[in-house]
Amino acid sequence: MRHTRFKPARRQGGFTLLEMLAVIVLLGIVATIVVRQVGGNVDKGKYGAGKAQLASLSMKIESYGLDVGSPPKSLQQLVEKSGNAAGWAGPYAKPSDLKDPFGHAFGYRFPGEHGAFDLIFYGQDGQPGGEGYSADLGNWE
Repeated sequence: MRHTRFKPARRQGGFTLLEMLAVIVLLGIVATIVVRQVGGNVDKGKYGAGKAQLASLSMKIESYGLDVGSPPKSLQQLVEKSGNAAGWAGPYAKPSDLKDPFGHAFGYRFPGEHGAFDLIFYGQDGQPGGEGYSADLGNWE
């Protein structure tokens, strides 16, 4: 009778479940860090774009004022001619220009407290007051 020696099975190449879980956890941690960094930069970019849009919209209001004789009573008059706007050569703005990068309407006062008109970018929260990316900016600043 022949005795065969038992040979242990060779371990096949591959990863164990524990190794795969460790890699998934590490990828999750890295992804969380990246998302937090990028998320903060998005708000910073939108706030900067809001500043630029405030300046651009302010120039459009001044252009309207030069053509008509005074700034508009509402920002909507930059888009649509009101019945009594002699000299209107618009539209001076697109409807999308009247919303800030966060999707909120700009604040507008005519007559203004700081000049002929006041145009206000309310920041991320869209409300008066605030700090950081929610801080307000006016065309007089």
